[in-house]
Amino acid sequence: MDSLTMFAPAGGAIALLFAFYLAGKISKADPGNATMIEIAGHIHEGAMAFLRRQYSAIAVFVVAVFLVLGFFIDWKTAICFIVGASCSTLAGYIGMSVATKANVRTANAARTSQNAALGIAFSGGAVMGMSVSGLGLLGLGVMYLIFKDPTIVNGFALGGSSVALFGRVGGGIYTKAADVGADLVGKVEAGIPEDDPRNPATIADNVGDNVGDVAGMGSDLFESYVGSIIAVMTLGAVLFAAKPDLGVGIILLPMIIAAGGILASIIGTFFVKTDEKSNPLKALNAGTFSSAGLLILIAFLAVKFIVPAEMFNVFWALVAGLVAGTAIGLITEYYTSDEYKPVQGIAKAAQTGPATVIISGLGVGMFSTLLPLLVICAAILIAFLVSGGTNGFGLYGIALAAVGMLATTGMVVAVDAYGPIADNAGGIAEMSGLPHEVRETTDKLDSVGNTTAAIGKGFAIGSAALTALALLTAFAQVAGIEGVNLLNTYVIVGILLGAMLPFFFCALTMNAVGRAAAEMVEEVRRQFREITGLMEGKAKADYARCVDISTRSAIKEMIVPGLIAVAAPLAVGIGLGPEALAGLLAGSIGSGVCLAIMLANAGGAWDNAKKYIESGNYGGKGSDAHAAGVVGDTVGDPCKDTSGPSLNILLKLMSIVSLVFVPLFM
Repeated sequence: MDSLTMFAPAGGAIALLFAFYLAGKISKADPGNATMIEIAGHIHEGAMAFLRRQYSAIAVFVVAVFLVLGFFIDWKTAICFIVGASCSTLAGYIGMSVATKANVRTANAARTSQNAALGIAFSGGAVMGMSVSGLGLLGLGVMYLIFKDPTIVNGFALGGSSVALFGRVGGGIYTKAADVGADLVGKVEAGIPEDDPRNPATIADNVGDNVGDVAGMGSDLFESYVGSIIAVMTLGAVLFAAKPDLGVGIILLPMIIAAGGILASIIGTFFVKTDEKSNPLKALNAGTFSSAGLLILIAFLAVKFIVPAEMFNVFWALVAGLVAGTAIGLITEYYTSDEYKPVQGIAKAAQTGPATVIISGLGVGMFSTLLPLLVICAAILIAFLVSGGTNGFGLYGIALAAVGMLATTGMVVAVDAYGPIADNAGGIAEMSGLPHEVRETTDKLDSVGNTTAAIGKGFAIGSAALTALALLTAFAQVAGIEGVNLLNTYVIVGILLGAMLPFFFCALTMNAVGRAAAEMVEEVRRQFREITGLMEGKAKADYARCVDISTRSAIKEMIVPGLIAVAAPLAVGIGLGPEALAGLLAGSIGSGVCLAIMLANAGGAWDNAKKYIESGNYGGKGSDAHAAGVVGDTVGDPCKDTSGPSLNILLKLMSIVSLVFVPLFM
């Protein structure tokens, strides 16, 4: 049975080989003319420079935690932590590097064919997806082969989570500072088009699409992917210790299913094809649904032949997680796509000014929490009950539902990361002065990308809820907590503190974006005012200055939120005990999931309401309704791309910190 462990590193290696194949395919594509290459070079250099500075700052934190783990837990866990952090870092670096090469080639391909442009943009996203799942499973599999103990391998998940939080927060602050500055001064005040080369913030804005939506999303799902597998392995180890006759297969099962998910994702990429008249979203959905279908078949065989017959029903728990992830994505599409009433209602409200846009968007965001939470609750109950409930393997089933949702992470990240690549392609087409037909093609791809990005955020939030719950369950099992008394004063304090933390965390990240955006706005205004001939197109904007503002702000502002995620569970666990810490985690999951859904969906709805107006509704571009829509979009930017997505990682990181540092709380 131990030989099955080799499936994990083998599956990871296959994913990386496929990523390198796709990267080579992208490199061979024509990058276009000299102007396009120059602009793409600025974006690539800005993105990679930001990553280097960000990772240098994160390295200090990683070394500090490594030493703490080594001296207070054990050096094996510390080694796993370093490997996990390194794998997460490398995944971001590979994905970002290829994405910033795919953007210009997508723009050039759009000159001849929508399908060719879609192929390059999706391949660029697939490199990120395969790097995330490949490095995650390869690293996890190798660490388990070496140490054979899930409680030690937990350190790998902690390493990935630590890098993920800083990456998501820092990337979110960077991209929204640039985006807000570019929109408020360029669109509203100067009245120039989006991505106009006269706007000094355009390069920073395009860099931000990559650091926030490519590397940031990749880090987010790397953490969920690894965390869900670790949670099932930990619970499997607890079950195996109590009932050795169940076999070691219950520990290995999540890694085997994840390896199957990689294979399903690779096959699914070949279904992503379209023609000049088709909606690209249908092609992307074909890849997503084919991957999910293949995963179900692979998971059925894995469960049937690896775990005892008495545990076969955990397969249905896995299916429940997969269906829940798909349902949350579709619900998110309804609330954030301009094809449906919620977004159209916000656009209609823009006719009476910015205030009604904000009120309407907040209402949509709050209302949108209902159905996803019902779906998550249903998935939890179904997974628990079909797995035998309290008298069977109910907790194991809940954790396996998270694995089911995340096993095709390679495809999910590919579809999500495709969006910012298409967005960058449109920006390059605009700045390079390519024919209007090219921009129409890239805009069509970008419009679909906005929808897939919103779906990806919904999926990430849903997976975060299940993963955090699975990790909380694993923590309780390892800490020996059989139940939590809600009348216990320490538990109540923990719950209230946990419910407060997501709001405090969001306040820090929102204010960080506000400060950085204000500095960006002043710089763009200064350049418009002081650079003679800039508005006439006779002088060149100082792009580097805007890139530097976003970079400095992001690096400085990401530190405190990142430290809170580690310090809070340690303080409560050591100061108030493991039961209070369980309350903290439960409270944070309850409020954090709702807040994340509200922020992400409200932000996405505001964004697409603005685009709905720009398409010619309610007066179109330049109208009062459009100006109001831009204000709503600007308010929504940090909601959907900084604070909302960062909450996913906050919830999971606090849970994995609690699990790794259990010995300190006992």
